[in-house]
Amino acid sequence: MALQAGIVGLPNVGKSTLFNAVSNNAKAQASNYRFCTIEPNVGLVDVPDPRLYKLADLVHPHRVVPTQIEIVDIAGLVRGASKGEGLGNKFLANIREVDSIIQVVRCFEDDNILREEGPIDPVADKGVIDTELQLKDLEGVEKKIQRIEKMAKTGDAKLRVELEILKRSYDHLEKGKNIRELNLTKEEKQAIADLFLLTDKPVLYIANVDEVSMHTGNKFSDALKQAIKNEDSEMIIMNNSIEEQISSMESQDKELFMEEYKMQEPALDRLIHSAYRLLSLNTYFTAGEQEVRAWTIHQGWKAPQAAGVIHTDFEKGFIKAEVISYEDYVAYGSEAACRDAGKLRIEGKEYVVKDGDIMHFRFDV
Repeated sequence: MALQAGIVGLPNVGKSTLFNAVSNNAKAQASNYRFCTIEPNVGLVDVPDPRLYKLADLVHPHRVVPTQIEIVDIAGLVRGASKGEGLGNKFLANIREVDSIIQVVRCFEDDNILREEGPIDPVADKGVIDTELQLKDLEGVEKKIQRIEKMAKTGDAKLRVELEILKRSYDHLEKGKNIRELNLTKEEKQAIADLFLLTDKPVLYIANVDEVSMHTGNKFSDALKQAIKNEDSEMIIMNNSIEEQISSMESQDKELFMEEYKMQEPALDRLIHSAYRLLSLNTYFTAGEQEVRAWTIHQGWKAPQAAGVIHTDFEKGFIKAEVISYEDYVAYGSEAACRDAGKLRIEGKEYVVKDGDIMHFRFDV
């Protein structure tokens, strides 16, 4: 499964620069004018996971395949986007398709970079985007309320419950709040699932700061952190330009550059790990002579679902899974040694896959 994250924000906040930093197969044009990005750029980024390469050191496979995240660089949003201003309709349609939102917020001052919203104000910038997404969601919820109200007159109890949830959602949005803050249960969310509401998507905020503030943050990133404290979201402080430079370097140069800037790891790594946490994702591995590979699944998935990520036939014809924990594999050094030590387990259809499991599936179609 490919996680898709959309990079959004006002014009000239550093969206395309971030895209260039994270994408390993595409480079977006980054320019100092509105709507530089018109069609969304799409790139793939490898998910950094030291466990994958530790396994490769033990197995010596022909190839190593990390799991990947698809990053979409979406056009800058402006006030009135929900009513079609600028590239609003196209922008909002692109956001609707992604699994999570990476919202880039400008937290630096630079007179050379165009800004139409006045003085630097990350909280106000966040508010512009929130408002436009909320207005678009209100439109969708209102249309469904009108449709369900007519149908609910038949006395259908299920429809009346659905209508109540829709009205709660509408009232929440009308107060200027995002759906992800409404805390609907999994069952209640079924009433709005078909609307793919923009404000229900998990958000990772990127506070794009100046070089001096990349480790400590500044008054702008502090204000943003305070503004999102009640949200179920995360924030990363980074300098997008520095990250773009790092991404273009060879390994040795990259290490020297990071050492110069006192960086333990690229902020990109933290970004990807935060995206995983927000979407409640896990990784399991397959390890053999031909290939050591990482696979992405949702937390709580059972063995047949995990097998289906490799191929639908694996899920349809699932018989059993051979499972070794990552810790045991590393401790004993090989699958054979784990088997001899009784550390290889046979699990059935009800087994809930754990993060880091090394798995081999048996199936029959």
